[in-house]
Amino acid sequence: MQAIRNIAIIAHVDHGKTTLVDKIIHASKLFRDNQEFGDLILDNNDLERERGITIVSKNVSVRYKDVKINIIDTPGHSDFGGEVERVLKMADGVCLLVDAFEGAMPQTRFVLGKALSLGLKPIVIVNKVDKENCRPDEVHEQVFDLMFNLGATEDQLDFPTVYGSSKQGWMGPDWKTPTDNITYLLDTIVEHIPAAPQREGLPQMQITSLDYSAFVGRIAIGRVHRGILNEGANMALVKSDGSVKKVKIKELQTFEGLGKLKVAEVQCGDICAVTGLEEFEIGDTLTDADTPEALDRISVDEPTMNMLFTINNSPFFGREGKFVTSRHLRDRLYKEIEKNLALRVEATDSEDRFLVFGRGILHLSVLIETMRREGYELQVGQPQVLYKEDENGHKLEPVETLVVDVPEETAGKVIELATQRKGELLIMEPKGDLQHLEFEIPSRGLIGLRSNVLTSTFGEAVMSHRFKEYQPYKGPIPERINGSLISMTSGSATAYSIDKLQDRGSFFVEPGDEIYTGQVIGEHNRQNDIVVNVQTAKQLTNMRASGSDNNVKIAPKISFSLEESMEYIQKDEYLEVTPKAMRIRKIFLDENERKRNQSKFAMA
Repeated sequence: MQAIRNIAIIAHVDHGKTTLVDKIIHASKLFRDNQEFGDLILDNNDLERERGITIVSKNVSVRYKDVKINIIDTPGHSDFGGEVERVLKMADGVCLLVDAFEGAMPQTRFVLGKALSLGLKPIVIVNKVDKENCRPDEVHEQVFDLMFNLGATEDQLDFPTVYGSSKQGWMGPDWKTPTDNITYLLDTIVEHIPAAPQREGLPQMQITSLDYSAFVGRIAIGRVHRGILNEGANMALVKSDGSVKKVKIKELQTFEGLGKLKVAEVQCGDICAVTGLEEFEIGDTLTDADTPEALDRISVDEPTMNMLFTINNSPFFGREGKFVTSRHLRDRLYKEIEKNLALRVEATDSEDRFLVFGRGILHLSVLIETMRREGYELQVGQPQVLYKEDENGHKLEPVETLVVDVPEETAGKVIELATQRKGELLIMEPKGDLQHLEFEIPSRGLIGLRSNVLTSTFGEAVMSHRFKEYQPYKGPIPERINGSLISMTSGSATAYSIDKLQDRGSFFVEPGDEIYTGQVIGEHNRQNDIVVNVQTAKQLTNMRASGSDNNVKIAPKISFSLEESMEYIQKDEYLEVTPKAMRIRKIFLDENERKRNQSKFAMA
């Protein structure tokens, strides 16, 4: 028998979870002295490295003083809350990491609430105490108040606190006296996190995650809840509808360091990977074949937003992607919901259109970005929030808590932008040299707000938001005021035409770009849409005219990120996404057809 501690590391975005896991990995000597390794070892996919955020929960294990510590690194962003909810079931305790300057942020509250409700024992790590203006003691008080407000038990409120700096690689009991390593944290984990309970009896394991290997297919990952799992054993799989399926364990692996180790049996309390199971889902229970007993299924918060996904039917269809048909799109979306618990997909009355439900813009945009990198071509519609009705038939909408830290001189602009979108200012207080603003705002109001806030604060605002609850509908919110510049014909844009049309608005294309009829190529500086021709070349003659051959001066085109494009489009527009480009287009490319369907979009 071996002593096991299962811990999940939870924190707000960018508070240093993955850096801390790096330091724990180094402290436990998982690498040889001459081995090369980079930073953020667990952020191993391109999207995570580019954005600097954790998107998918991951497991790693270290050994310290004859104790095996299974560490689960979780995402900090509430859009990926589904990842956190499913893996917390595997933990016996949590390390709550908070920034010594920023303190407890809205996402911290979201994940901590889930952990406390499951009865997990917390350890608080006040990180980044080397920062200027940091306030570790205040932050410690703030975390205590937060836990109290979230209904923590007496035992949970009696939490140990560790101070340190993940980046500098030290942790200790006092932030004023730095140590030279992080062993104090590992000692605290071993001492305060309860050992995984050893429950004897018939084996039970809930599948909380899945992996895939090209050699053995899908791999189920979970924690053994009771008994011992044996390689080659005949077991039963209890499905969501209560049906029981006979299965056989082909191979068992436990997490050892950064990899997996093949074993003959796995004890109760350890986290393992099982191969050989077929047609399983996250939440299913692997149990004894003769007397199957199911564990309670994982509950995940409902999605708050949906988007229409459809095949690419623009004139440039099939030029840049490998997977372009409705069958490809359907298979990929249904494959995604196997492992992405907070996502839902619904078929529509058309074979090539699907409604995809998610937690927010970032949740959906990560899926779209992953698909375009895999070679898919698709089109998406404007994001829509999900409404509900109460028992009296009143319309309810999702409302979020929005937190913005912004320099004092631009705080007024942020308040103005948020209140225009039905945001209600709850808290305004100084925090170092920044103003700390907290709003309650409908989810609808957040669509397109980030880019406006960043523009008006010169990129200095730090925004985060978290779903709070459904509240009565707050009334209409002003959308994008400016109309679109729409291409009249297909072909290459010319500098001559763009130059002549610059007084009409800003362009999203530049000379030489291939465009098609009905593509949105810019933003009109008035409220209506207009159709323009940017393909006309200058008529050349053999006559020279003084003064008319000046060089063309064109303003640089506006480039949108994927999230900005998703927030920018209107109800009558699609965003066309391919591996090489993103284009905004009208749903009806033909001008006459657009006019005929105008009333339909106005009603929507």
